[in-house]
Amino acid sequence: MSQSATAGTTKQAANMMLIGVSLAHLLNDAMQSVVPAVFPIFQKTMQLSFAQIGWIAFTLNLTASVLQPLIGYYSDRKPMPSLLPLGMVFTLLGMIGLALAPGLMMLIISAAFIGIGSSVLHPESSRVAHLAAGKGKGLAQSIFQVGGNTGQALAPLMVAFILTSQGQLGFLWFTLLAVIGIIIQWNVSKWYGNQIRLLNRPDRRTPTNSDRTLSKGFVFFVLSTLIVLLFSKFVYLASMTGYYSFYFMEQYHLPLEKAQISLFALQFAGMVGTLLGGPLADRFGRKKIIWFSILGTAPFSLWLPYVGPVGSILLCLAIGAILMSGFSVIIVYAQEMLPGKVGTIAGLFFGLSFGMAGLGSVVLGWLIDQTGVAFMIQICAFLPLLGLFALLLPKDAKLMRQ
Repeated sequence: MSQSATAGTTKQAANMMLIGVSLAHLLNDAMQSVVPAVFPIFQKTMQLSFAQIGWIAFTLNLTASVLQPLIGYYSDRKPMPSLLPLGMVFTLLGMIGLALAPGLMMLIISAAFIGIGSSVLHPESSRVAHLAAGKGKGLAQSIFQVGGNTGQALAPLMVAFILTSQGQLGFLWFTLLAVIGIIIQWNVSKWYGNQIRLLNRPDRRTPTNSDRTLSKGFVFFVLSTLIVLLFSKFVYLASMTGYYSFYFMEQYHLPLEKAQISLFALQFAGMVGTLLGGPLADRFGRKKIIWFSILGTAPFSLWLPYVGPVGSILLCLAIGAILMSGFSVIIVYAQEMLPGKVGTIAGLFFGLSFGMAGLGSVVLGWLIDQTGVAFMIQICAFLPLLGLFALLLPKDAKLMRQ
């Protein structure tokens, strides 16, 4: 076989693995997202209090956020391809547990299993996307991330068509998704293992910028700035996905179904923005897309509380497309600064996204109890202005020279 044909086959295999981890991300996030959506079913069938429901949500968010950077840090030192299908096994056990749980304790344990599965998937699959990317790392991370966005968007449909009609036992249908995920991740893990062995061959080891020594102050400044941007993004999204429906119904005196159109517009446009953000960053630079994705949202978020129902849909389309374009770019930007810490960075940022959204929802709920939903929406509209901090980030070229 000629060298060009071999290269083409290798690239095709890498692309298939990239699609594989994106599809696994879709399945994982769909299964994870249906859990909070069916809390009313658990509350009704098991007579749970809101505090008990809160413990289930807390367990899911805690395991999904805290474990991710730890797993990413460990796998940076010792990559373990077998973690990929094992993570889906935990999710499978969680789905079975939710379907058959007789009470609160089993629900909490099942939520923990699902959180563990998510903690394994994100850092390790992000590393696979990084390996499969070639030069288009932004595009690869966007393809991986858009799988998760699609899963989150599909979750309400799954709840509507499966769980509302079949109740708790409907979770057994989701075990089929987990089994499909195990099969996909098993195949990805074999390719991943081969890549690790190739990279560790003495004749393949070449000096790279992974050997760069960065000052702790420089790394701390860049990561702190990126975390501020993540805070603005995910707390604002928490305000929208968790409470905008209440604002919409109160402000326009329209039913919940109408409010869902605006939120669907937000999520759908977010999928498009996620897919476009990576390749745009590959072409125009990471920093430019990062600051645009946060600060560029501000005019639309500030305008949103003062428009009518139709204007709400249009602005949600703009907000979703712009705001969601930056997350995969932020991850690649940080991974290129610390190329030997691919899993750690992915685990840290995915973990923070879960944690900030969860804590933000709690704080915003408290704020609504004190001031009302309209005031909260108006205040949160200013969060994208924190995108100004992105202007302090080093330029891509300077970052790579460090």
